[in-house]
Amino acid sequence: MAGGGGAERPGAGGLLPPALRQHRRRESRERLSVCSKLCYAVGGAPYQITGCALGFFLQIYLLDVAQVDAFYASIILFVGRVWDAITDPMVGFFISKTPWTRFGRLMPWIMFSTPFAIISYFLIWYVPDISTGQVMWYLVFYCAFQTLVTCFHVPYSALTMFISREQSERDSATAYRMTVEVLGTVLGTAIQGQIVGKVDTPCVGSPFFFSLTNSSVAMEELNMTHDTGGLTDTRNAYMIAAGVIGGLYVLCAFILVLGVRERRESCELQSDEPVSFFQGLKLVMNHRPYIKLIAGFLFTSLAFMLLEGNFALFCTYTLGFRNEFQNILLAIMLSATLTIPFWQWFLTRFGKKSAVYVGISSAIPFLILVVLLDSNLFVTYLVAVAAGISVAAAFLLPWSMLPDVIDDFKLQHPSSHGHEAIFFSFYVFFTKFTAGVSLGISTLSLDFAGYQTRGCSQPGQVHFTLKMLVSAVPVGLILLSLLLFKLYPIDEEKRSKNKKALQDLREESNSSSESDNTELASIV
Repeated sequence: MAGGGGAERPGAGGLLPPALRQHRRRESRERLSVCSKLCYAVGGAPYQITGCALGFFLQIYLLDVAQVDAFYASIILFVGRVWDAITDPMVGFFISKTPWTRFGRLMPWIMFSTPFAIISYFLIWYVPDISTGQVMWYLVFYCAFQTLVTCFHVPYSALTMFISREQSERDSATAYRMTVEVLGTVLGTAIQGQIVGKVDTPCVGSPFFFSLTNSSVAMEELNMTHDTGGLTDTRNAYMIAAGVIGGLYVLCAFILVLGVRERRESCELQSDEPVSFFQGLKLVMNHRPYIKLIAGFLFTSLAFMLLEGNFALFCTYTLGFRNEFQNILLAIMLSATLTIPFWQWFLTRFGKKSAVYVGISSAIPFLILVVLLDSNLFVTYLVAVAAGISVAAAFLLPWSMLPDVIDDFKLQHPSSHGHEAIFFSFYVFFTKFTAGVSLGISTLSLDFAGYQTRGCSQPGQVHFTLKMLVSAVPVGLILLSLLLFKLYPIDEEKRSKNKKALQDLREESNSSSESDNTELASIV
Protein backbone atom coordinates (compact mmCIF):
# COMPACT_ATOMS: atom_id res chain seq x y z
CA MET A 1 0.00 0.00 0.00
CA ALA A 2 2.72 2.38 1.00
CA GLY A 3 4.69 1.51 -2.07
CA GLY A 4 1.64 1.99 -4.27
CA GLY A 5 0.90 5.41 -2.75
CA GLY A 6 4.49 6.47 -3.29
CA ALA A 7 4.36 5.30 -6.86
CA GLU A 8 1.28 7.39 -7.57
CA ARG A 9 2.84 10.71 -6.61
CA PRO A 10 5.13 11.05 -9.63
CA GLY A 11 2.26 9.98 -11.82
CA ALA A 12 0.07 12.75 -10.37
CA GLY A 13 2.79 15.28 -10.97
CA GLY A 14 3.24 13.96 -14.44
CA LEU A 15 -0.46 14.59 -15.18
CA LEU A 16 0.11 18.35 -14.89
CA PRO A 17 0.15 20.08 -18.26
CA PRO A 18 3.67 20.90 -19.46
CA ALA A 19 2.83 24.61 -19.65
CA LEU A 20 1.70 24.63 -16.00
CA ARG A 21 4.80 22.77 -14.85
CA GLN A 22 6.97 25.20 -16.79
CA HIS A 23 5.12 28.17 -15.29
CA ARG A 24 5.63 26.83 -11.74
CA ARG A 25 9.34 26.23 -12.35
CA ARG A 26 9.72 29.75 -13.78
CA GLU A 27 7.77 31.26 -10.85
CA SER A 28 10.05 29.51 -8.34
CA ARG A 29 13.12 30.79 -10.20
CA GLU A 30 11.78 34.35 -10.04
CA ARG A 31 11.49 34.29 -6.24
CA LEU A 32 14.20 36.29 -4.52
CA SER A 33 15.87 35.04 -1.37
CA VAL A 34 16.08 37.26 1.69
CA CYS A 35 19.84 37.45 1.13
CA SER A 36 19.36 38.74 -2.43
CA LYS A 37 16.85 41.35 -1.25
CA LEU A 38 19.21 42.50 1.49
CA CYS A 39 22.14 42.74 -0.91
CA TYR A 40 19.97 44.74 -3.32
CA ALA A 41 18.74 47.00 -0.51
CA VAL A 42 22.26 47.73 0.76
CA GLY A 43 23.06 49.25 -2.63
CA GLY A 44 20.70 52.14 -1.91
CA ALA A 45 22.59 53.26 1.20
CA PRO A 46 25.56 55.12 -0.43
CA TYR A 47 23.34 57.64 -2.22
CA GLN A 48 21.37 58.43 0.95
CA ILE A 49 24.37 58.53 3.32
CA THR A 50 26.40 60.92 1.15
CA GLY A 51 23.34 62.96 0.15
CA CYS A 52 22.31 63.45 3.77
CA ALA A 53 25.84 64.44 4.85
CA LEU A 54 26.12 66.94 1.99
CA GLY A 55 22.62 68.29 2.48
CA PHE A 56 22.97 69.05 6.16
CA PHE A 57 26.66 69.95 6.47
CA LEU A 58 28.09 71.22 3.17
CA GLN A 59 26.73 74.75 3.50
CA ILE A 60 28.07 75.31 7.02
CA TYR A 61 31.35 73.63 6.01
CA LEU A 62 31.88 76.04 3.10
CA LEU A 63 31.06 79.09 5.20
CA ASP A 64 32.67 78.31 8.56
CA VAL A 65 35.43 75.78 7.81
CA ALA A 66 36.57 76.46 4.25
CA GLN A 67 35.68 80.15 4.80
CA VAL A 68 34.27 80.62 1.30
CA ASP A 69 32.43 83.89 0.80
CA ALA A 70 28.66 83.45 1.22
CA PHE A 71 27.95 84.61 -2.35
CA TYR A 72 30.35 82.08 -3.86
CA ALA A 73 29.12 79.36 -1.50
CA SER A 74 25.57 79.91 -2.78
CA ILE A 75 26.88 79.61 -6.37
CA ILE A 76 28.62 76.32 -5.53
CA LEU A 77 25.48 74.88 -3.95
CA PHE A 78 23.10 76.10 -6.64
CA VAL A 79 25.25 75.05 -9.62
CA GLY A 80 25.87 71.68 -7.97
CA ARG A 81 22.12 71.09 -7.54
CA VAL A 82 21.36 72.12 -11.13
CA TRP A 83 24.16 69.96 -12.53
CA ASP A 84 23.00 67.06 -10.38
CA ALA A 85 19.53 67.28 -11.95
CA ILE A 86 20.92 67.55 -15.49
CA THR A 87 23.14 64.48 -15.16
CA ASP A 88 20.23 62.10 -14.51
CA PRO A 89 18.73 62.15 -18.04
CA MET A 90 22.27 62.27 -19.48
CA VAL A 91 23.23 59.09 -17.65
CA GLY A 92 19.88 57.56 -18.57
CA PHE A 93 20.68 58.25 -22.23
CA PHE A 94 24.10 56.61 -22.07
CA ILE A 95 22.72 53.61 -20.17
CA SER A 96 20.10 53.07 -22.88
CA LYS A 97 22.97 52.93 -25.40
CA THR A 98 25.02 50.50 -23.29
CA PRO A 99 25.18 46.93 -24.69
CA TRP A 100 24.68 43.90 -22.48
CA THR A 101 27.85 42.39 -21.03
CA ARG A 102 28.60 39.31 -18.97
CA PHE A 103 27.94 41.46 -15.87
CA GLY A 104 24.72 42.91 -17.28
CA ARG A 105 23.98 46.35 -18.67
CA LEU A 106 23.66 48.27 -15.36
CA MET A 107 26.23 46.65 -13.08
CA PRO A 108 29.31 47.93 -15.00
CA TRP A 109 28.17 51.51 -14.37
CA ILE A 110 27.95 50.82 -10.65
CA MET A 111 31.33 49.07 -10.50
CA PHE A 112 33.39 51.58 -12.46
CA SER A 113 31.88 54.77 -10.98
CA THR A 114 32.44 53.79 -7.33
CA PRO A 115 36.21 54.40 -6.88
CA PHE A 116 36.12 57.77 -8.65
CA ALA A 117 33.06 58.82 -6.64
CA ILE A 118 34.91 58.08 -3.38
CA ILE A 119 37.91 60.17 -4.42
CA SER A 120 35.80 63.18 -5.46
CA TYR A 121 33.68 62.93 -2.29
CA PHE A 122 36.75 63.02 -0.06
CA LEU A 123 38.19 66.02 -1.93
CA ILE A 124 34.98 67.96 -1.33
CA TRP A 125 35.77 67.88 2.39
CA TYR A 126 39.43 68.82 1.94
CA VAL A 127 40.53 72.46 2.30
CA PRO A 128 43.25 73.12 -0.31
CA ASP A 129 46.19 75.28 0.69
CA ILE A 130 45.78 77.71 -2.20
CA SER A 131 45.14 81.44 -2.16
CA THR A 132 43.12 81.55 -5.38
CA GLY A 133 40.95 78.99 -7.12
CA GLN A 134 39.32 77.64 -3.96
CA VAL A 135 35.84 78.26 -5.37
CA MET A 136 36.67 76.34 -8.54
CA TRP A 137 38.08 73.49 -6.43
CA TYR A 138 34.81 72.93 -4.61
CA LEU A 139 32.68 73.58 -7.69
CA VAL A 140 34.60 71.04 -9.80
CA PHE A 141 34.70 68.26 -7.22
CA TYR A 142 31.12 68.85 -6.07
CA CYS A 143 29.84 68.57 -9.66
CA ALA A 144 32.17 65.62 -10.32
CA PHE A 145 30.81 63.75 -7.33
CA GLN A 146 27.21 64.50 -8.33
CA THR A 147 27.94 63.09 -11.79
CA LEU A 148 29.60 59.94 -10.45
CA VAL A 149 26.99 59.23 -7.80
CA THR A 150 24.36 59.60 -10.54
CA CYS A 151 26.27 56.98 -12.54
CA PHE A 152 25.72 54.75 -9.49
CA HIS A 153 22.17 55.65 -8.52
CA VAL A 154 20.37 55.77 -11.88
CA PRO A 155 21.40 52.24 -12.94
CA TYR A 156 20.77 51.05 -9.38
CA SER A 157 17.23 52.47 -9.51
CA ALA A 158 16.59 50.85 -12.90
CA LEU A 159 17.94 47.56 -11.52
CA THR A 160 14.55 47.10 -9.82
CA MET A 161 13.13 45.93 -13.15
CA PHE A 162 15.91 43.36 -13.67
CA ILE A 163 16.12 41.53 -10.36
CA SER A 164 12.77 39.77 -10.91
CA ARG A 165 9.81 39.79 -13.27
CA GLU A 166 7.31 39.19 -10.44
CA GLN A 167 5.57 42.33 -9.17
CA SER A 168 5.30 40.99 -5.62
CA GLU A 169 9.02 40.21 -5.50
CA ARG A 170 9.94 43.66 -6.84
CA ASP A 171 7.63 45.32 -4.29
CA SER A 172 9.17 43.30 -1.47
CA ALA A 173 12.71 44.15 -2.61
CA THR A 174 11.70 47.82 -2.85
CA ALA A 175 10.48 47.72 0.76
CA TYR A 176 13.85 46.29 1.84
CA ARG A 177 15.58 49.00 -0.17
CA MET A 178 13.53 51.86 1.30
CA THR A 179 14.17 50.62 4.83
CA VAL A 180 17.93 50.58 4.22
CA GLU A 181 17.83 53.97 2.46
CA VAL A 182 15.99 55.63 5.35
CA LEU A 183 18.48 53.98 7.70
CA GLY A 184 21.19 55.43 5.46
CA THR A 185 19.90 58.94 6.13
CA VAL A 186 20.16 58.21 9.85
CA LEU A 187 23.72 56.92 9.40
CA GLY A 188 24.73 59.91 7.30
CA THR A 189 23.43 62.35 9.89
CA ALA A 190 24.82 60.39 12.85
CA ILE A 191 28.32 59.75 11.45
CA GLN A 192 28.86 63.28 10.19
CA GLY A 193 27.19 64.88 13.20
CA GLN A 194 28.95 62.84 15.87
CA ILE A 195 32.45 63.17 14.40
CA VAL A 196 32.19 66.84 13.47
CA GLY A 197 30.14 67.70 16.56
CA LYS A 198 33.07 66.92 18.85
CA VAL A 199 34.67 70.18 17.69
CA ASP A 200 32.72 73.33 18.48
CA THR A 201 32.54 76.07 15.87
CA PRO A 202 32.18 79.50 17.56
CA CYS A 203 28.91 81.31 16.94
CA VAL A 204 28.94 85.09 16.49
CA GLY A 205 25.51 86.53 17.09
CA SER A 206 25.79 89.87 18.85
CA PRO A 207 24.05 92.96 17.49
CA PHE A 208 27.46 94.62 17.19
CA PHE A 209 28.56 91.89 14.78
CA PHE A 210 25.50 92.37 12.58
CA SER A 211 26.21 96.07 12.38
CA LEU A 212 29.64 95.20 10.97
CA THR A 213 28.59 92.28 8.77
CA ASN A 214 29.76 93.94 5.55
CA SER A 215 32.99 95.26 6.96
CA SER A 216 36.44 93.73 6.82
CA VAL A 217 36.75 94.24 10.59
CA ALA A 218 33.92 91.80 11.24
CA MET A 219 35.41 89.20 8.91
CA GLU A 220 38.82 89.57 10.54
CA GLU A 221 37.21 89.11 13.97
CA LEU A 222 35.45 86.02 12.70
CA ASN A 223 38.64 84.51 11.26
CA MET A 224 40.54 85.16 14.49
CA THR A 225 37.76 83.44 16.42
CA HIS A 226 37.98 80.46 14.08
CA ASP A 227 41.77 80.25 14.44
CA THR A 228 41.63 80.30 18.23
CA GLY A 229 38.79 77.76 18.18
CA GLY A 230 40.87 75.10 16.51
CA LEU A 231 39.98 75.36 12.83
CA THR A 232 42.54 72.69 11.98
CA ASP A 233 40.80 70.18 14.27
CA THR A 234 37.48 70.96 12.63
CA ARG A 235 38.92 70.40 9.15
CA ASN A 236 40.45 67.09 10.26
CA ALA A 237 37.10 66.01 11.73
CA TYR A 238 35.36 66.63 8.38
CA MET A 239 38.00 64.59 6.54
CA ILE A 240 37.70 61.73 9.05
CA ALA A 241 33.92 61.72 8.55
CA ALA A 242 34.43 61.71 4.78
CA GLY A 243 36.77 58.73 5.09
CA VAL A 244 34.29 56.74 7.19
CA ILE A 245 31.42 57.48 4.80
CA GLY A 246 33.63 56.66 1.81
CA GLY A 247 34.46 53.29 3.35
CA LEU A 248 30.75 52.54 3.79
CA TYR A 249 30.16 53.55 0.17
CA VAL A 250 32.72 50.99 -1.07
CA LEU A 251 31.41 48.26 1.23
CA CYS A 252 27.79 48.73 0.10
CA ALA A 253 28.77 48.74 -3.59
CA PHE A 254 30.81 45.55 -3.06
CA ILE A 255 27.86 43.77 -1.42
CA LEU A 256 25.50 44.89 -4.19
CA VAL A 257 27.73 43.69 -7.03
CA LEU A 258 28.44 40.30 -5.44
CA GLY A 259 24.95 39.60 -4.09
CA VAL A 260 22.62 40.64 -6.94
CA ARG A 261 22.30 39.11 -10.40
CA GLU A 262 20.92 41.26 -13.19
CA ARG A 263 18.34 39.33 -15.24
CA ARG A 264 17.62 39.95 -18.89
CA GLU A 265 14.12 39.78 -20.34
CA SER A 266 13.62 36.86 -22.70
CA CYS A 267 11.86 39.15 -25.19
CA GLU A 268 14.96 41.37 -25.27
CA LEU A 269 17.15 38.40 -26.13
CA GLN A 270 15.32 38.11 -29.41
CA SER A 271 15.81 41.76 -30.35
CA ASP A 272 19.25 43.30 -30.06
CA GLU A 273 18.40 46.29 -32.22
CA PRO A 274 19.85 49.54 -30.91
CA VAL A 275 17.50 51.57 -28.74
CA SER A 276 16.65 55.08 -29.91
CA PHE A 277 16.85 57.27 -26.81
CA PHE A 278 14.88 60.21 -28.17
CA GLN A 279 12.19 58.02 -29.64
CA GLY A 280 12.01 56.18 -26.32
CA LEU A 281 11.90 59.49 -24.45
CA LYS A 282 8.97 60.62 -26.60
CA LEU A 283 7.14 57.36 -25.89
CA VAL A 284 7.83 57.63 -22.16
CA MET A 285 6.70 61.24 -21.89
CA ASN A 286 3.52 60.43 -23.82
CA HIS A 287 2.65 57.63 -21.41
CA ARG A 288 -0.15 59.17 -19.35
CA PRO A 289 0.17 57.04 -16.19
CA TYR A 290 3.83 58.05 -15.90
CA ILE A 291 3.07 61.77 -16.26
CA LYS A 292 0.28 61.60 -13.68
CA LEU A 293 2.45 59.66 -11.25
CA ILE A 294 5.45 61.99 -11.40
CA ALA A 295 3.15 65.05 -11.26
CA GLY A 296 1.66 63.80 -8.00
CA PHE A 297 4.99 62.94 -6.44
CA LEU A 298 6.49 66.20 -7.74
CA PHE A 299 4.28 68.21 -5.40
CA THR A 300 4.71 65.67 -2.61
CA SER A 301 8.50 65.90 -2.90
CA LEU A 302 8.36 69.70 -2.92
CA ALA A 303 6.24 69.66 0.26
CA PHE A 304 8.57 67.37 2.20
CA MET A 305 11.72 69.11 0.93
CA LEU A 306 10.39 72.46 2.11
CA LEU A 307 9.72 70.87 5.47
CA GLU A 308 13.14 69.21 5.57
CA GLY A 309 15.06 72.31 4.52
CA ASN A 310 13.41 74.66 7.01
CA PHE A 311 12.59 72.44 10.00
CA ALA A 312 15.98 73.04 11.62
CA LEU A 313 15.56 76.82 11.41
CA PHE A 314 11.96 76.50 12.61
CA CYS A 315 13.04 74.47 15.66
CA THR A 316 15.98 76.78 16.39
CA TYR A 317 14.35 80.20 16.08
CA THR A 318 10.56 79.90 16.12
CA LEU A 319 10.24 77.11 18.71
CA GLY A 320 13.45 77.97 20.59
CA PHE A 321 14.83 74.39 20.65
CA ARG A 322 18.36 75.22 19.50
CA ASN A 323 19.98 72.27 21.27
CA GLU A 324 17.31 69.72 20.32
CA PHE A 325 17.58 69.83 16.54
CA GLN A 326 19.72 66.71 16.10
CA ASN A 327 17.47 64.70 18.42
CA ILE A 328 14.31 65.85 16.63
CA LEU A 329 15.86 64.98 13.26
CA LEU A 330 16.84 61.57 14.61
CA ALA A 331 13.24 61.03 15.75
CA ILE A 332 12.02 61.73 12.20
CA MET A 333 14.48 59.33 10.60
CA LEU A 334 13.97 56.54 13.15
CA SER A 335 10.20 56.85 12.80
CA ALA A 336 10.52 56.59 9.03
CA THR A 337 12.83 53.59 9.27
CA LEU A 338 10.56 51.66 11.65
CA THR A 339 7.37 52.29 9.65
CA ILE A 340 8.64 51.20 6.21
CA PRO A 341 7.61 47.54 6.89
CA PHE A 342 4.17 48.76 7.99
CA TRP A 343 3.63 50.63 4.72
CA GLN A 344 4.80 47.60 2.75
CA TRP A 345 2.15 45.52 4.53
CA PHE A 346 -0.42 48.27 4.08
CA LEU A 347 0.05 48.62 0.31
CA THR A 348 -0.06 44.82 -0.06
CA ARG A 349 -3.26 44.59 1.97
CA PHE A 350 -5.17 47.70 0.83
CA GLY A 351 -3.47 48.75 -2.42
CA LYS A 352 -0.91 51.36 -3.39
CA LYS A 353 -3.32 54.21 -4.09
CA SER A 354 -4.89 53.77 -0.64
CA ALA A 355 -1.40 53.81 0.87
CA VAL A 356 -0.71 57.11 -0.93
CA TYR A 357 -3.86 58.76 0.46
CA VAL A 358 -3.39 57.54 4.02
CA GLY A 359 0.40 57.77 4.25
CA ILE A 360 1.03 61.18 2.75
CA SER A 361 -2.01 62.88 4.30
CA SER A 362 -1.22 61.58 7.82
CA ALA A 363 1.23 64.44 8.41
CA ILE A 364 -1.30 67.23 7.69
CA PRO A 365 -2.98 67.51 11.14
CA PHE A 366 0.38 67.45 12.93
CA LEU A 367 1.89 70.12 10.66
CA ILE A 368 -1.04 72.36 11.47
CA LEU A 369 -0.82 71.55 15.18
CA VAL A 370 2.85 72.48 15.55
CA VAL A 371 2.31 76.08 14.40
CA LEU A 372 -1.00 76.68 16.21
CA LEU A 373 0.15 75.65 19.68
CA ASP A 374 2.75 77.44 21.76
CA SER A 375 6.31 76.14 21.82
CA ASN A 376 6.08 72.65 23.32
CA LEU A 377 8.85 70.08 23.14
CA PHE A 378 6.51 67.09 23.48
CA VAL A 379 4.29 68.30 20.63
CA THR A 380 7.39 68.91 18.49
CA TYR A 381 8.56 65.32 19.00
CA LEU A 382 5.04 64.11 18.25
CA VAL A 383 5.09 66.05 14.98
CA ALA A 384 8.56 64.62 14.21
CA VAL A 385 7.30 61.06 14.63
CA ALA A 386 4.21 61.76 12.49
CA ALA A 387 6.36 63.41 9.82
CA GLY A 388 8.62 60.35 9.84
CA ILE A 389 5.62 58.11 9.17
CA SER A 390 4.71 60.19 6.13
CA VAL A 391 8.34 60.38 5.01
CA ALA A 392 8.42 56.57 5.02
CA ALA A 393 5.37 56.47 2.73
CA ALA A 394 6.88 59.15 0.47
CA PHE A 395 10.14 57.15 0.31
CA LEU A 396 8.54 53.80 -0.46
CA LEU A 397 5.58 54.48 -2.74
CA PRO A 398 7.22 56.16 -5.79
CA TRP A 399 9.75 53.35 -6.19
CA SER A 400 7.02 50.77 -5.65
CA MET A 401 4.65 52.34 -8.20
CA LEU A 402 7.17 53.11 -10.96
CA PRO A 403 7.59 49.41 -11.91
CA ASP A 404 3.80 49.19 -12.35
CA VAL A 405 3.94 52.10 -14.81
CA ILE A 406 6.79 50.42 -16.71
CA ASP A 407 4.81 47.17 -16.91
CA ASP A 408 1.86 49.09 -18.30
CA PHE A 409 4.18 50.75 -20.83
CA LYS A 410 5.57 47.37 -21.94
CA LEU A 411 2.07 46.11 -22.67
CA GLN A 412 1.27 49.16 -24.77
CA HIS A 413 4.65 49.06 -26.55
CA PRO A 414 5.70 45.38 -26.57
CA SER A 415 8.31 45.89 -29.30
CA SER A 416 10.08 48.77 -27.52
CA HIS A 417 12.74 47.69 -24.99
CA GLY A 418 15.50 49.21 -22.89
CA HIS A 419 13.69 52.34 -21.65
CA GLU A 420 13.71 51.50 -17.93
CA ALA A 421 16.59 53.89 -17.23
CA ILE A 422 14.61 56.73 -18.88
CA PHE A 423 11.67 56.19 -16.52
CA PHE A 424 13.84 56.21 -13.41
CA SER A 425 16.32 58.90 -14.46
CA PHE A 426 13.63 61.44 -15.35
CA TYR A 427 11.77 60.77 -12.11
CA VAL A 428 15.00 61.43 -10.21
CA PHE A 429 15.57 64.51 -12.39
CA PHE A 430 12.19 65.99 -11.45
CA THR A 431 12.77 65.15 -7.79
CA LYS A 432 16.13 66.94 -7.76
CA PHE A 433 14.61 69.82 -9.69
CA THR A 434 12.06 70.28 -6.89
CA ALA A 435 14.95 70.25 -4.41
CA GLY A 436 16.49 73.21 -6.25
CA VAL A 437 13.13 74.98 -6.37
CA SER A 438 12.54 74.47 -2.65
CA LEU A 439 16.04 75.76 -1.87
CA GLY A 440 15.45 78.88 -3.96
CA ILE A 441 11.98 79.53 -2.50
CA SER A 442 13.21 79.12 1.08
CA THR A 443 16.29 81.30 0.67
CA LEU A 444 14.48 84.12 -1.15
CA SER A 445 11.55 84.09 1.27
CA LEU A 446 13.78 84.28 4.33
CA ASP A 447 15.91 86.98 2.69
CA PHE A 448 12.83 89.12 1.98
CA ALA A 449 11.68 88.58 5.57
CA GLY A 450 14.96 89.99 6.92
CA TYR A 451 16.74 86.83 8.02
CA GLN A 452 19.93 87.55 10.00
CA THR A 453 22.72 85.12 9.10
CA ARG A 454 23.93 83.16 12.15
CA GLY A 455 21.86 85.31 14.46
CA CYS A 456 20.76 84.16 17.89
CA SER A 457 17.26 85.56 17.29
CA GLN A 458 15.21 86.61 14.26
CA PRO A 459 12.56 89.25 13.48
CA GLY A 460 8.85 88.44 13.69
CA GLN A 461 8.51 88.32 9.91
CA VAL A 462 11.08 85.52 9.79
CA HIS A 463 9.06 83.51 12.32
CA PHE A 464 5.92 83.96 10.21
CA THR A 465 7.80 82.92 7.04
CA LEU A 466 9.18 79.80 8.72
CA LYS A 467 5.67 78.83 9.85
CA MET A 468 4.46 79.18 6.27
CA LEU A 469 7.37 77.12 4.92
CA VAL A 470 6.94 74.20 7.34
CA SER A 471 3.14 74.16 7.62
CA ALA A 472 0.85 76.11 5.29
CA VAL A 473 2.77 75.63 2.02
CA PRO A 474 3.53 71.88 2.54
CA VAL A 475 -0.09 71.21 3.52
CA GLY A 476 -1.33 72.95 0.36
CA LEU A 477 1.13 71.02 -1.82
CA ILE A 478 0.15 67.70 -0.22
CA LEU A 479 -3.56 68.37 -0.86
CA LEU A 480 -2.78 69.26 -4.48
CA SER A 481 -0.78 66.05 -4.93
CA LEU A 482 -3.67 63.98 -3.54
CA LEU A 483 -5.99 65.50 -6.13
CA LEU A 484 -3.52 64.53 -8.87
CA PHE A 485 -3.30 60.97 -7.55
CA LYS A 486 -7.05 60.66 -8.07
CA LEU A 487 -6.28 60.80 -11.81
CA TYR A 488 -3.67 58.03 -11.61
CA PRO A 489 -5.25 55.13 -13.56
CA ILE A 490 -3.35 52.04 -12.29
CA ASP A 491 -5.30 50.61 -9.36
CA GLU A 492 -5.13 47.06 -7.97
CA GLU A 493 -7.52 45.68 -10.60
CA LYS A 494 -5.45 47.23 -13.39
CA ARG A 495 -2.23 45.87 -11.85
CA SER A 496 -3.67 42.34 -11.75
CA LYS A 497 -4.73 42.54 -15.39
CA ASN A 498 -1.31 43.85 -16.42
CA LYS A 499 0.44 41.11 -14.46
CA LYS A 500 -1.59 38.38 -16.20
CA ALA A 501 -1.10 39.98 -19.62
CA LEU A 502 2.68 40.21 -19.09
CA GLN A 503 2.84 36.57 -17.99
CA ASP A 504 0.97 35.53 -21.14
CA LEU A 505 3.31 37.65 -23.26
CA ARG A 506 6.40 36.10 -21.66
CA GLU A 507 5.06 32.57 -21.96
CA GLU A 508 4.34 33.20 -25.63
CA SER A 509 7.86 34.57 -26.08
CA ASN A 510 9.39 31.60 -24.23
CA SER A 511 7.36 29.05 -26.17
CA SER A 512 8.37 30.73 -29.42
CA SER A 513 12.03 30.61 -28.37
CA GLU A 514 11.74 26.93 -27.38
CA SER A 515 10.10 26.02 -30.71
CA ASP A 516 12.90 27.79 -32.56
CA ASN A 517 15.48 25.86 -30.57
CA THR A 518 13.65 22.57 -31.25
CA GLU A 519 13.55 23.32 -34.97
CA LEU A 520 17.25 24.17 -34.94
CA ALA A 521 18.06 20.94 -33.11
CA SER A 522 16.06 18.96 -35.66
CA ILE A 523 17.99 20.55 -38.52
CA VAL A 524 21.29 19.77 -36.83
